[in-house]
Amino acid sequence: MAKSSSLSVRVVEGRALPAKDVSGSSDPYCLVKVDDEVVARTATVWRSLGPFWGEEYTVHLPLDFHQLAFYVLDEDTVGDLAPRDISGTSDPFARVFWGSQSLETSTIKKTRFPHWDEVLELREMPGAPSPLRVELWDWDMVGKNDFLGMVEFSPKTLQQKPPNGWFRLLPFPRAEEDSGGNLGALRVKVRLIEDRVLPSQCYQPLMELLMESVQGPAEEDTASPLALLEELTFGDCRQDLATKLVKLFLGRGLAGRFLDYLTRREVARTMDPNTLFRSNSLASKSMEQFMKLVGMPYLHEVLKPVISRVFEEKKYMELDPCKMDLGRTRRISFKGAPSEEQMRETSLGLLTGYLGPIVDAIVGSVGRCPPAMRLAFKQLHRRVEERFPQAEHRQDVKYLAISGFLFLRFFAPAILTPKLFDLRDQHADPQTSRSLLLLAKAVQSIGNLGQQLGQGKELWMAPLHPFLLQSVSRVRDFLDRLVDVDGDEEAGVPARALFPPSAIVREGYLLKRKEEPAGLATRFAFKKRYVWLSGETLSFSKSPEWQMRHSIPVSHIRAVERVDEGAFQLPHVMQVVTQDGTGALHTTYLQCKNVNELNQWLSALRKASAPNPDKLAACHPGAFRSARWTCCLQAERSAAGCSRTHSAVTLGDWSDPLDPDAEAQTVYRQLLLGRDQLRLKLLEDSNMDTALEADTGACPEVLARQRAAAARLLEVLADLDRAHEEFQQQERGKAALGPLGP
Repeated sequence: MAKSSSLSVRVVEGRALPAKDVSGSSDPYCLVKVDDEVVARTATVWRSLGPFWGEEYTVHLPLDFHQLAFYVLDEDTVGDLAPRDISGTSDPFARVFWGSQSLETSTIKKTRFPHWDEVLELREMPGAPSPLRVELWDWDMVGKNDFLGMVEFSPKTLQQKPPNGWFRLLPFPRAEEDSGGNLGALRVKVRLIEDRVLPSQCYQPLMELLMESVQGPAEEDTASPLALLEELTFGDCRQDLATKLVKLFLGRGLAGRFLDYLTRREVARTMDPNTLFRSNSLASKSMEQFMKLVGMPYLHEVLKPVISRVFEEKKYMELDPCKMDLGRTRRISFKGAPSEEQMRETSLGLLTGYLGPIVDAIVGSVGRCPPAMRLAFKQLHRRVEERFPQAEHRQDVKYLAISGFLFLRFFAPAILTPKLFDLRDQHADPQTSRSLLLLAKAVQSIGNLGQQLGQGKELWMAPLHPFLLQSVSRVRDFLDRLVDVDGDEEAGVPARALFPPSAIVREGYLLKRKEEPAGLATRFAFKKRYVWLSGETLSFSKSPEWQMRHSIPVSHIRAVERVDEGAFQLPHVMQVVTQDGTGALHTTYLQCKNVNELNQWLSALRKASAPNPDKLAACHPGAFRSARWTCCLQAERSAAGCSRTHSAVTLGDWSDPLDPDAEAQTVYRQLLLGRDQLRLKLLEDSNMDTALEADTGACPEVLARQRAAAARLLEVLADLDRAHEEFQQQERGKAALGPLGP
């Protein structure tokens, strides 16, 4: 039996944040920390006191975690001190407090990057241990000094791990005074799920019921687990459930049948083909999550080259005359600013210059689209044609059902918000964001097959209409070829992972340094290397094209952890600790470009090495330099680690491995919410047969099948209840025995 804990976090927005820059604004971002471990960082929103992030994270955690914290920081102040003088600099000095003692450093004039390198000695006083507080102040000749920030260390921290490195500056306990009475507000949404995952055999009856559900007549199904789950879940819960169900059926090789079952239910109750799959039904959410789970590498291959161009070229594009900034793009001539018509023509050329390669990449991607997606679209195509055979519907509906998912729920959202689809590490700046919005609108119009062109309020999009209409015919041909695939369903072969072990899950340039047996570790020992990570190996080479590679088997990894900045005087460094055949441990250090990249590599490496035995419970977050560890000052290189590892802390994403037991536990938890409703609806009411027959027109045979299915489902839930209770009793018994028990 295993225990799991997952944390769903949505960092929404900030409001009325204090200005930290001399311009009267800030460049805010938010850090999410669990037990002092940074697990996520939002993008920076430039020049805003009311930033909107709208970023969602799923964090897998150990059950014994203690604290969740959010920090809103200004981009300019990371490693920099805030400017407090009119000149845009400060005159900083530090005050150190320990109990009743205090000392000050010297003042360094006109800098935001002070370097003191002073030793201040404070003697231990009798009594209870005191925290150590370091305050930074800006010295002013006239008036009072300005507070810049503080760092505080508890007595326990001072005893266990002497601080050595960079630390975030925190506000003064009475920070409202320093911020003019207002520190602003942060809107977040957090949902913690703690689960006890039982052994696989406990979930087998539930799995059998779920698999049987997709074999029966979907149109008459009102009592199966899948039908009940659709009634009980809404919003975020339905999206989470859809992801778990898709992964559950993918693991059994039955995702196609599962999606077909939901499609049949959806089309059977849809009267108007124009509203098909427009709601957030379980069918819509499941298809959407299915595309993300199996199609993300395909999406990256199709869109990433053009999206990267948009970010790098930063061209100004605008078709809406109400939003045009004619003074932004001036001609380098005596004619001055361009006219509105000239701006429109220039923008049209730029937009089609990006849209052309996007459409070319999409319509030319049939062979690269995952077979599972093509089969799912083929089934969808067939079911919609069967449901709406009328001539007035048939021509467009068979295309719109597929393009509604592929273009409106996959390609267009990825173009609009590339960071949420891992196409970029950062959100776009306002200008690039507007360009992406125009491109996403165009792709959405193409996905709608041009049906709504000229009908809405955005008539200023008219200059693009000829290009869009020309693209529609190409897209129809693309969709015809996409569903022209052999086979009606998957082979039904169970899968252990979404992708084969040899598939690359992450790659890119990092700075690499190997552990040295002796001598000082210098920052120049880090060398630029291209790195590939698969489920089997972690490989390094001088460049992507370089033939010679050095590889570390993933099965040899024993820990993947952050490294203190003070170890090498470098930020964003992690360590990969491996064990060779003789049992000796070796450490490879890798430096990333930023904290987001660091979190992504940490998470990917931890997930790839999750099945490995003999994981380290503790390691050194520092480096062995000058004959001692920089973190704990121990003089033995082989000394036991001084900080616990975080192998269970990972970010949830599309590359997560399949975990059928945890996914089945999620389904069980959702079904529990509807158990009373199921009893009331189908078992306890003596007049239920008559009521159901009157309401649905169902025949007695159908009602009998529904009652039988409901009875089996309630029995399975009762068995799982008993299994959970038995394991809880075993845990209570072990706790009562204590460490001296048998």
